[in-house]
Amino acid sequence: MKLNGSQIVIECLIEQGVDTVFGYPGGCILNVYDELYKNSSRIRHVLTAHEQAAAHAADGYARSTGKVGVCMATSGPGATNLVTGIATAYMDSIPLVAITCNVPSNILGKDSFQEIDIKGVTIPITKHNFLVRKAEDLAETFREAFLIAKSGRPGPVLIDILKDATALNTTFDFTPLKKIPEAKKTTVKPSEADLKEAADLINKSERPVIYAGGGIGMSGAEKELLALAEKANIPVSESLMARASFPATHPLCTWMVGMHGTKASNMAITESDLIIALGSRFSDRVIGDPSKFGMKAKVLHIDIDPAEINKNITTFKAIIGDVKQVLAKLLPMVKENSRKSWIKQIGEWKKEYPSIYDKNPKDSVNPKHICEIINKIAGENTFITTEVGQHQMWTAQFYPFTKPHTFLTSGGLGTMGYGTGAAMGAQFGNPKGRVVHIAGDGSFRMNCNELATIQHYNLPIVIVVVNNHALGNVRMWQRLFYGKRFSQTTLDFGPDWVKLAAAYNIDGYRATNAKEFEKVFEKAFKAKKPAIIDVEVDIDEMVLPMVPGGKPIYDMIMSLSEEIMS
Repeated sequence: MKLNGSQIVIECLIEQGVDTVFGYPGGCILNVYDELYKNSSRIRHVLTAHEQAAAHAADGYARSTGKVGVCMATSGPGATNLVTGIATAYMDSIPLVAITCNVPSNILGKDSFQEIDIKGVTIPITKHNFLVRKAEDLAETFREAFLIAKSGRPGPVLIDILKDATALNTTFDFTPLKKIPEAKKTTVKPSEADLKEAADLINKSERPVIYAGGGIGMSGAEKELLALAEKANIPVSESLMARASFPATHPLCTWMVGMHGTKASNMAITESDLIIALGSRFSDRVIGDPSKFGMKAKVLHIDIDPAEINKNITTFKAIIGDVKQVLAKLLPMVKENSRKSWIKQIGEWKKEYPSIYDKNPKDSVNPKHICEIINKIAGENTFITTEVGQHQMWTAQFYPFTKPHTFLTSGGLGTMGYGTGAAMGAQFGNPKGRVVHIAGDGSFRMNCNELATIQHYNLPIVIVVVNNHALGNVRMWQRLFYGKRFSQTTLDFGPDWVKLAAAYNIDGYRATNAKEFEKVFEKAFKAKKPAIIDVEVDIDEMVLPMVPGGKPIYDMIMSLSEEIMS
């Protein structure tokens, strides 16, 4: 069938199994939106309040479903508003296709109204990007873009289409593919010798530790990770992106490692004789001082991306490949081992956890209690999203995730403003599921306009605003390292979140102590409607443990009495 460019765009999306697109219309993309209108029974478009939220929603949709997320925007500022969301997806390896439309070919390159070289802008933050000038090239471009986004190490791809290409009829017959190509995991297959050498390292080690990264979730290797840990009795430490990849309640779980990691995770890495890094990139927030990271250990690194090998930490043995596939082949070669003395030492470190949190504060709620209450009422199948800041670290430190893909947060880029869009994407992707969004009052200022989207689509998202009336993470650094000079981090002015909720016709609640919070959260969650809970947290509540920037990860501030001032 002969179609115009916009019709091909829609047919290609449907061909690729896309059922939901997040976006915002504008002049140059009007032809595509006209076709969306005509095909509203075949594909759903979600209108966000801002293009950045559309990108974050596509990201949240992808993380929670395992599918490729899709967002779209018009030229100029519409396209540039997607950039932060695209960069967020790039840093966390999220499969996403962003569609933009640019000015017509006859005025391209003439600084026309709302013209921007979005292909040039996004080169550093995409796996690949395209500028489509002719309608005949659209089908092949879309098919290649989706394959790139989900293959190997996943990531975002941008397709920019000239406006006239969306209007012109093609000269060939468009035929939908009968079978969509599967994602290419990797072209590299480890040899038997490589696998045997890796297994020997594990079998001969006395104090091994697994450092699990975001690649576990990307490859769907949660079962293989659990099997390896249990068979060889190896403790599992997690990066921020790996939280929820290993059951927090499992006795071998030492929780998060690095700057705000646990004593057990950081000391296990420090005293280990073998670090088994799985789908991880050794980010600066994990390793601290690289010269003193795991100094007693050999490093076995398994990752799909060869660029990550020896980038931040020198490895003893590396295997390039999909983590799930490699572990499946490696497991039969790994021997059972009790490692009683090592596991006993891990247990002793696990007991050394900060005890500075008051269980029953009178005028605020402690972060640990917030996580415990949400988990108790919402259950393990609920998706938890966060913004970026102290509330994010408290969630990572205290929330007992047991199910894969239930924790959605911005790791690599650390994007304040990410979580509300991600919550919307997760809810659209999982209409029978529930989403609780844990936000900081500072971050929520950046995206509270999306309450309009949440209300319009009646999304039953409960937003918990952890309100310490400050940019808490920055204030904490100012307290520790800048002589308590709180420059521009105190937020002792509006809005009133409960009143703002009412303005959007959303239920609003306030809680100033743990008893109130439990009562209102249970009410809000059971109502299955959009809701905001403003919960008071002390302005000087800390995220502890903490490793000062650039210090070795065993140099931890464990309590307020250990504060380092400068």
